[in-house]
Amino acid sequence: MWLLLAFLGPISWAVSTHIDKYLVDRYFQDSDTAVLMLFTALTGVALLPAIWWIEPAILKPAPGAIAVMTVSGVLYMGAMLFYLRAIQSEEASVVAPLFQASTLFTFLLGYLFLHERLGPSQLLGGGLIVSGALGLSFQGGAKTRRFKTRLVLLMLAATFVLALSTVLFKFFAVRDDFWTTTFWTFVGEGLFGAALLCRPGYRRQFADLFRRSPGAVAGINAANELINLGAGLGVRYAALLAPVALVSAISSTTTFFVFAFGILLALFFPRLGREDLSTRNLVKKGAGALLIAAGVVLIEAL
Repeated sequence: MWLLLAFLGPISWAVSTHIDKYLVDRYFQDSDTAVLMLFTALTGVALLPAIWWIEPAILKPAPGAIAVMTVSGVLYMGAMLFYLRAIQSEEASVVAPLFQASTLFTFLLGYLFLHERLGPSQLLGGGLIVSGALGLSFQGGAKTRRFKTRLVLLMLAATFVLALSTVLFKFFAVRDDFWTTTFWTFVGEGLFGAALLCRPGYRRQFADLFRRSPGAVAGINAANELINLGAGLGVRYAALLAPVALVSAISSTTTFFVFAFGILLALFFPRLGREDLSTRNLVKKGAGALLIAAGVVLIEAL
């Protein structure tokens, strides 16, 4: 049972990555991806009453803990903004493995601010993550090879902000239940969306997109949020039934599912996904994803 719950996370996150790519390619080719964050914020705010009904004790945590959870939601939205701008011009199977760099940043920040010790396996894992990320960040053949500087900078920013959010939680020892944490994280996302609405350009783009296709964007985005919620619940309960390190190792397989789903979409539903199926490209992506996944497993090993 726990194994199915553990795999629910990476499979769902892989599906979510491809949904993000579809939304960006279909509706945001001529719009700033920050506008998509407004739909994400609205979805989170719409779910607040349902979460409050599920968990009436959401006001129980101390004000400091509530503030940390809310700031975490703001940081999450900032990280997603960098991520969406990266995926706007790149294949999902290239962007997804780079997300694993958040594990490396989490351990580095934990070492600097929480005085957590980095052992040989963590250092080796960090090296594997960097190697895999570098491999995925080059494009072209041997004579025309070019480093994807913009992609790397965007994903480094996204993963650093995510790691900062994680360390901030741990620093303040926020240990509230899933629904309480989710509620205040969504409040933070709503505040981020409100800040975006203060920009006239974003308001105009949001209003225009909402007039043209409100149901499609809002509906797909809402489904995506529910998929992410289900993934988080599955991994959380799997960790209650099995060793956390083992569940974390399974979670690192997200990149493989993104890779596999991308190939299936390119073969059977080419209008829904874009993937370079050349042998050289598949080998490069597979090797990079494998190095990064191995690095994550080593870093999170007990």
